[in-house]
This record gives sequence, structure tokens and C-alpha cells, in this order.
Amino acid sequence: MAGMCKMGSVLKFIGGVLNKAVSFVVFSVLDLLDFILCYGYKVADFCIEAEWRPCYCSSAKEAITSSGKILVSEQGESKIVSLNSSKLQLEDISDTLYSRPSLVAEVSKLTVNELKRFKLDGTAKTKKGSTRSTFTINSIIVEMLQGKMVGRQLHHIPTWSDCDCKFCNSWTSSSKDTLYVKAQGPKDNKAREDVIFIHGFISSSAFWTETLFPNFSNTAKSTYRFLAVDLLGFGRSPKPADSLYTLREHVGMIEKSVLEAYEVKSFHIVAHSLGCILALALAVKHPGSIKSLTLLTPPYFLVPKGEAATQYVMRKLAPRRVWPVMAFCTSLACWYEHISRTICLVICKNHRLWEFLTKLVTRNRVRTFLMEGFFCHTHNAAWHTLHNIICGTSTKLDRYLDVVRDRMKCDVNIFHGKDDEVIPLECSFNVQKKIPRARVKVVENKDHITIVVGRQKVFARELEEIWNRSSRSH
Repeated sequence: MAGMCKMGSVLKFIGGVLNKAVSFVVFSVLDLLDFILCYGYKVADFCIEAEWRPCYCSSAKEAITSSGKILVSEQGESKIVSLNSSKLQLEDISDTLYSRPSLVAEVSKLTVNELKRFKLDGTAKTKKGSTRSTFTINSIIVEMLQGKMVGRQLHHIPTWSDCDCKFCNSWTSSSKDTLYVKAQGPKDNKAREDVIFIHGFISSSAFWTETLFPNFSNTAKSTYRFLAVDLLGFGRSPKPADSLYTLREHVGMIEKSVLEAYEVKSFHIVAHSLGCILALALAVKHPGSIKSLTLLTPPYFLVPKGEAATQYVMRKLAPRRVWPVMAFCTSLACWYEHISRTICLVICKNHRLWEFLTKLVTRNRVRTFLMEGFFCHTHNAAWHTLHNIICGTSTKLDRYLDVVRDRMKCDVNIFHGKDDEVIPLECSFNVQKKIPRARVKVVENKDHITIVVGRQKVFARELEEIWNRSSRSH
């Protein structure tokens, strides 16, 4: 028995070494490929649209430009400072957008030493010189924000690499810049309570409407009004080309499209993955209105002291490993701006073809609602949302959870699939450490998606129990 255990440990060690070695080679090649694609897309953008789209390969510049917006960076946190005639706005962005060193650079001791020396020299110069604050600006941010200072409307025209079908661009035919919301409730509009459903990354409201909505009991359907929203940049919601998809924009659009449009006063929230962050931000803004919080696989990582929070979270989510497969997929999405744009070009722009082929191969036996969420977004929306929400809010989540623990009395429930390879199980227990009253349920043999899909009937009953319990306690 001891020999078998020893053999298993040896094999595991060898597998880990091979994974690291192969990953180093593969991601070094991908670093080079992304660099080449950067110039390829500049040429393609210029030839097709007579101008190239700015990208985050540009180096940071120390300047304040005519756009009126400056990027303030300090200890891993970044904020866009917008100066206009009416107000000062702060848009939080993540430094992971423009600070993603190549794998070769990361493992190079010389590079690390040079960076440390540079940082120390910069600190010394700052102390010696003027006492004014130092502002650093990233050229991509400035280029994307050009024109917004003069009140330019949302850019409705998709780029050549985005899908131009009616479904993906249905929002352009409306005069209102609001999110798509699927509402279901009593026809006499006498629902006693509201429930807001917030989907996760590269998903849509169909994640809820095609699974949970049909499986709620008649009692629940007559008691609650269900409001499932497509987040900004996803599904049938607006996908503005000039948006940075910050936390402020996402939460603001939910407030405008759901809370204000449907006159929601108090409500339950059910959120999945990235949606959990938006749910917490929404709860903190409306602490007296929340009746219950149900979070599925919340991406909350405990950041060690001294670590840059945004960079730490990015490396936890996307470790640049070829195995497991989900780690490889998230690494492609997180680290490579132009490779991920290519994936969107091949898959999202041609989603109608992929949907047709799926139905043809499966003889229409597979429902494609998950494909709707996976395909119907733009690269700009996915890229910025991933970095600005999941990575960029890593410094805020502690405060959000403190508010929920100390200032709110609502019921908090957390569900996590034991086989989830996207968000580790520890994240849910990290939330429970911050909010001791939170209940964590680990679901055996379920992953990031099947935590809902495949067990929708059971989960619908669980949600109804949570809402009934919360209503009685209030």
C-alpha cells in the first residue's frame, strides 16, 4: 500500500513537471503569435475601416492628453479620472488590461531585477523631486475615450470582426440604451416580491430563463416577478464599441434597466460567477432593499499581503497551463488580447453557422440556449468585462463583503459545484469566512455550468425555500 502511494506521488510529480514544461513552450509560442496578430489586426482594421483600433500592446505614457481623462495608477489599482464641465467621474479599470508580461519575461531573473531597480529608482526620484502626485496614462485608454468628453452617443456600428446579425444587434433598433430584460410574473402585475437574476461571464439571461423559469412552482410564479437581465455587452443587450465595461457602467445599467424601469423597491438576487461581483456591488448600493443573496461560484480570492491584487487574481484564474483544459481556455481569454479577438472572430461572428452545424450533427436533440450566451458578445465587451470586473474589483470585494456582514441582515446562500475547474471551491468558503452567517452548499459531481444546468428542478425548489425563509424573517 505504501509503495502504491509512493508511486502515485512520483507520477503526480512527473505529470506536474511535464505540464509546466509543455505549458512554457506552448505559451511562449502564443506570446509570439499574439504579438504578430497585433500588427495583423492593425493592417486589417486600417484596410477595412480606414482606421485601426487601439490595443493594449501600447506602452504607458506619462502625460495628460486632450481627452480630459487621465489614468491614475497606484499599488495595482487604477482609476480613470474624467474631467468635464459638470462633474468629476472615477471609472475603475484593471491594470491587468495593459500589464500582462510574457511568460519568458516573467521567468527571466534579469527582467525581474531590472523591474525592481527601475521601481526603486522611480521611488527615489519621486521623493527627491516635486511633491505633486504622479499620473501615468495608458494610450489605449485615452484613444478609447476620445470623443466621450463632447457627449458622443454610444457607438452602435459593429466592427468588421463582430457579428452583424439582427439578433446580436437588435439593441440598435431601439431608441433606449437599456439592457435586455426577460420578465416573468403574474399577469395582473400583483407580484409580492421581485427576484433579479444576473448571469456570469460570456453568458446571457437564457442561462436562467431556459432552466429555472419553467421549473418554478405555480405558487412561486404567482408570488414573484422574475427579472433576468442580459449584461452590458452580452446577449441582446447593447454592445457599445466605445465602452470600457467598468463596474460603474455594468451596475449603472442594471439600475437603469431593472430597478428604475420596473420600479423595483426590494428584491432577492440570484447570481452566477462574475455576476456575483455585480450582485455584491448592487447590494452595497442598495443595502436596505436586499431580501436575500444567492451566489453561485463567487470568484473571491484571498490575496496575500504584499501581492498586487489584480495581478494575483488574474494568475489564479488563468495560470497559463495547458492542463486542465479550462485553465488553458481561461488563460487564452485573460492573457492574449489578439488571440482572444481571433477566437471571437471565428466563433462569435459565425455563430449562426456553428448553431446550424450543432443542430445538424445532434439532429436537433440539443437545445442551444447555452450557445446563445457563449456566442452573442463582442470581443471588446468580453475582454474589458473579464479584466475590469473579475480582476479589477479584487481590491473592492473585501469592503463589499464587510458591508453585507455588518450592515445587512439578508439571508446569504452560496452554491458551488465540487468539480468546478473555473472557480476553485475555496472561493465560496472564503466568502463564508467574511460572512459567517452565509450557508455554503457543495454539490457533488457538478461543475461551473451543471451547478444549474441538469439540476434546474432541484435548484428551483432550493431557491423557493430560500425566498420563503427570507420573507418570513422579514
